Amino acid sequence: MNRALPAVRLRVPTHEDAFVWHRLFDDPDVMEFHGGRSAELSVYEELTARQRRHDAEFGFCLWTMLDASDRILGFTGAQPWPQDWGPTGEIEIGWRLGREHWGMGYVTAAARQTLERVRAAGVPSVVAMVDARNSRSIAVTQRLGMRLEERFTTPVGRREAHCYRLDL
Repeated sequence: MNRALPAVRLRVPTHEDAFVWHRLFDDPDVMEFHGGRSAELSVYEELTARQRRHDAEFGFCLWTMLDASDRILGFTGAQPWPQDWGPTGEIEIGWRLGREHWGMGYVTAAARQTLERVRAAGVPSVVAMVDARNSRSIAVTQRLGMRLEERFTTPVGRREAHCYRLDL
């Protein structure tokens, strides 16, 4: 059964969003597939600054995701794959959501907006790198119509990662 997706809005992250992201993601469930523990505030300050640069340079970034009442839920968007392993040279879509907002369709709604925006920016295809154990994110890739293209072993942690692709 297809249910209606919630209204979400994406905007370029501000410096202040770093503080909100730090608080939202300070949860072992949220960080399970992102190193397992909370990151320092400085990590989010650097991340939001980098996303502002990406938006200026590419026309897309990891945007701050807001609900209908402008409450920050997390981020969703796209950026160049930042690692020297995996799908180098590709544009990766990604998302991270505060735990209290899981299971409501926000990520799928925001990821669909992301696909529209990167397509409009002239990006021919996107990838999503997902930990093989992350069934929630794998389900999002499937709802977006992405296909499993390749498997990698991560250099840190030696975990299996799946690379999903979608031609735009």
